[in-house]
Amino acid sequence: METTTATKGYQPMEYKSEEGRLKIFGFWVFLSAEIVLFSTLFATYFVLVHQTAGGPAGKDLFEVNIFAMETFFLLTSSFTCGLAILYMRKNSMKGYLIWTIITLLLGLGFLILEIKEFSTLVEMGAGPTHSAFLSAFFTLVGTHGLHVSLGIVWVTSVMIQVIKRGFTPVTARKIFMTGLYWHFLDVVWIFLFSTIYLLGVA
Repeated sequence: METTTATKGYQPMEYKSEEGRLKIFGFWVFLSAEIVLFSTLFATYFVLVHQTAGGPAGKDLFEVNIFAMETFFLLTSSFTCGLAILYMRKNSMKGYLIWTIITLLLGLGFLILEIKEFSTLVEMGAGPTHSAFLSAFFTLVGTHGLHVSLGIVWVTSVMIQVIKRGFTPVTARKIFMTGLYWHFLDVVWIFLFSTIYLLGVA
């Protein structure tokens, strides 16, 4: 009974202060704005997807092995990000650092593949100025890639703060928020993978 009561009363470090709870709520509001941004980009893409100007369409350009590997890297990074937060809550610095570094490496792997994909398309003459379809594609996927790049920088800066200060309500809140951001990017990628790449090669 005592264990059950203690478990019910457990509150993660990042939620223990009123400031922490408010800032996390504010971050959810920020993510809502990001949803609006990506929804607009998705809508634009679907309006322009068939406007190829007589040029190549998705089925002519997308390579299954490339976007499948991108998906593997990013979805795996979401799992390792969750493990990093789990070890943070266990107050394990070693576990947090190991899984955070793995998350960052997977994120970098994803970006390298995406840059390779973009450069290959440009070399083929299928750059963003070739057609409305490609403009929408590069804008949508590129915006997601930019967010991943910012996420890598943010996660790295938070990790450095944790190394210097340890786990505190402030650093725990930052770790949690970067985790939310990273998972959000993975959800966006699932939509990209399903509606752009899979439908594009179908």
